[in-house]
Amino acid sequence: MENLIDIKLVLTQILGFILLVWILGRFAWGPIVSGLELRRQKIADEFAEAERRQKAADAEKAKFEAEMRGIDSLKRASIQEGIAEGQRVAAEIKEHANEQAQARLHRAEDEVEREREKAKELLKEQIVSLSIRTAEKILQSKLDDPAQRRLAAAFIDEVGGLR
Repeated sequence: MENLIDIKLVLTQILGFILLVWILGRFAWGPIVSGLELRRQKIADEFAEAERRQKAADAEKAKFEAEMRGIDSLKRASIQEGIAEGQRVAAEIKEHANEQAQARLHRAEDEVEREREKAKELLKEQIVSLSIRTAEKILQSKLDDPAQRRLAAAFIDEVGGLR
């Protein structure tokens, strides 16, 4: 059975294996391990960068939301300001309309008063004419027209003073 295992062959294989491990360790595994380490570091850096960007995005989002709330409050304030301005303008328009209505009412009252005075004058004229005719018929004598008018006007003034 001694022939089955050749010690020289086993030792050569062990020596070859050790040499192969040493060569691979020196020339292959070092660069592979350092490449893997660089890759691991690059991935870790990318994760750190992604986390940093996520935090920046979250901060930017919070800033944007705060600005939106500010814009909303400005919008509400602007709407309230517009409503107040509209109410003020409506009040001014109403006041102006009331002033115009009062002015028209005063003008109408003045016009009515003028018309009343005209009507009084016209009535006075008619009464004077009627009085003259009545007086003519009563007296059966004809006075001249200006004298008759003066006499009738004095009569009407007396009657107007009795009121």
